[in-house]
Amino acid sequence: MLDLQGITKTYGDFTALEDVSLTVPAGKVFGLLGPNGAGKTSLIRIITRITGPDAGQVLFEGRPMRQEDVLQLGYLPEERGLYKKMKVGEQAVYLARLKGMDKAEATKRIREWFERWDMSSWWNKKVEELSKGMAQKVQFITTVLHRPKLLILDEPFSGFDPINAELIRGEILRLRDEGTTVMLSTHNMGSVEQLCEHIALIDKSHKVLDGAVNDIRRQFSTNTYRVEYTGNRVQLANALSFTGELLDVKEGEPYSTARVKLGPGSSLNDVLKQVVHGVEVHGVQEEIPSMHDVFIRVVSEHDPATVGSDMTE
Repeated sequence: MLDLQGITKTYGDFTALEDVSLTVPAGKVFGLLGPNGAGKTSLIRIITRITGPDAGQVLFEGRPMRQEDVLQLGYLPEERGLYKKMKVGEQAVYLARLKGMDKAEATKRIREWFERWDMSSWWNKKVEELSKGMAQKVQFITTVLHRPKLLILDEPFSGFDPINAELIRGEILRLRDEGTTVMLSTHNMGSVEQLCEHIALIDKSHKVLDGAVNDIRRQFSTNTYRVEYTGNRVQLANALSFTGELLDVKEGEPYSTARVKLGPGSSLNDVLKQVVHGVEVHGVQEEIPSMHDVFIRVVSEHDPATVGSDMTE
């Protein structure tokens, strides 16, 4: 669907993006991740042709992107904006017509969305009467109304309560299932794990990681397992002497849980063969790092100073 090849963008002496290449597969939800100031917004502005790259090119459906392709995009920026004095229905129709829709078709589709989301009573309200969350729902609808091939969402869950955030997640997945390619820029790693099949991580103007989410999480696994057992923890520790390391134990009923790290050259089977001589094993599960853990690890290794309090689960 979208290929970015060697994208570089500078503003004076500041390099926002340097030789960034990535592929957004068609019909998937793609996560564009990175700390604040990493270059994500600059990349989105280039994709949407708000600005152009200093070097590199953007390919859309296998060919260089053209200005008319913008009509095939839907873009919901992080900074929202509606005309406060306009009526909601009037505003939605106006924005739809800017995207090439005729008035009758735009009105029909908007009313269908408003009915589905129980918003019909909002039609003649002024935008300034709406809460922030209500206004964002209107803006989401106007972003997807023309059924774009590529939907770019920048922090789409910001300002939503949990119920409406779940509503938006459901719509994103529905749009994906109907063939829309979605690029999601967010700090919410929980949403990344729920929605994204592929991600790219940008830090300090460079792409530092990309690939399938499941492959990346497994790539950063540490050969650590949670072992549910009954028995004596000392016997467990002794049994691990040559094949693994006992990191910690949480005692409980009916089972205790031990975190065990495999030793160099040891397999899970090697560990279990030893452990069963000391305790009774009832279950084993590998610890796969979350995307939040992966993000923190990669960014801190790339530049510890960029890891701060702007990341949420």
